[in-house]
Amino acid sequence: MFIQIGVLMLYFFYEKLAIEARFLKIIAPVLLLFLLGFIGTIFNSYPIYGFIKDIFHFSKPIVGLLIGFLFYKKINNFNLFIKTIVYCGLASAIIHFLVLIFMGNIFSGSVDAIREFGKDNFLELFALFFLLSYSYFQKEYLLKSRLLTRVIVFILLVSNVLYFSRTMIVVALVLLLSIYGYTVLNKKTIRFLGLFITAIALFYGYLYTVKIERNKPGMEGFLFKVKIAPAELFKTKIDRENHKDLWDHWRGYEAKRAYALMQENPSSFVFGTGFGSLVNLKFKAPLTGEKEGIRYISELHNGYMYVFYKTGSIGIIILFLFFGTLYLALYRKHNNKRMILVFISGIGLVYVFTSLTITGIYNGRDVIIFILGGLLYFERSSVFVKEIEG
Repeated sequence: MFIQIGVLMLYFFYEKLAIEARFLKIIAPVLLLFLLGFIGTIFNSYPIYGFIKDIFHFSKPIVGLLIGFLFYKKINNFNLFIKTIVYCGLASAIIHFLVLIFMGNIFSGSVDAIREFGKDNFLELFALFFLLSYSYFQKEYLLKSRLLTRVIVFILLVSNVLYFSRTMIVVALVLLLSIYGYTVLNKKTIRFLGLFITAIALFYGYLYTVKIERNKPGMEGFLFKVKIAPAELFKTKIDRENHKDLWDHWRGYEAKRAYALMQENPSSFVFGTGFGSLVNLKFKAPLTGEKEGIRYISELHNGYMYVFYKTGSIGIIILFLFFGTLYLALYRKHNNKRMILVFISGIGLVYVFTSLTITGIYNGRDVIIFILGGLLYFERSSVFVKEIEG
């Protein structure tokens, strides 16, 4: 956050402090969520460290959107925007390979060993989809060399697979469905989604009928994590003394503790508990690598419960309005900006899902927010439209 704020300060040092009103209208929901966090704090007393931490945390999507919007407004070149994401993703993939070769154990066959130095990377995933879909939307190739394009696609594809991330798989499916128009609600997509949901249900039915053990090498260990994913999110009846049960359903346990604390103060259901509030886990959990562990946490994996805990039901409504506004971009009739609108809408759906698993827009390592900021500039820029038509 300090680096991001420093980048913004550097930008405003050289450029005029001018932000368009229409952009402020777009990001109004995250601004309102930021302001809502102060209401709960007014009625409670919290340690200053937690208060400051939450301020930075809730300002993250605001800063990220500003950086993406303002820097690409200055550059004003959509082709360069896409190339920037692709080449940054390529650099990240190469670093990923080097880390796995020299620091990890890529040849062990263990999914956990391979994932130790990389849980997910959405920069690489978006780089791959931008590169693959550019010619589909823009009717021209992003890179002049077809050989270079194939090499970059191969590197990005292999690197993405080696993350073995359940969240990345779902995000990839959402982007793929968005690109080919299956996220627009009509009779065709409803039938397709029905078949897709049936296939997922059959897949999970199969997983629950076979014995899959945890910590097994290869795909079995990964399939075990896929198998427990739904229960990990939603199961709340957890035996805290049973460590396997606890860690397999940690996200549900966090949410359960947060909700229990809100019940002690009914007003928090409306305005939240505010910035600086902590969730009492009722035991010292080994979450930070320290021997003693920590009993109180500020952030939750479940982004909906996190926003609800901090800003109440008002905050949840605002969050869904923000996601809904992004998703509805797909319904705008603007052929020249079709790729932009599809990815804005796709990101809205991506955040609907990632808010369940990795805190969504409030994830500390989220890079999608910078990409969204750039896309929102090109979606709103009339100069950009003239450049395409010319």
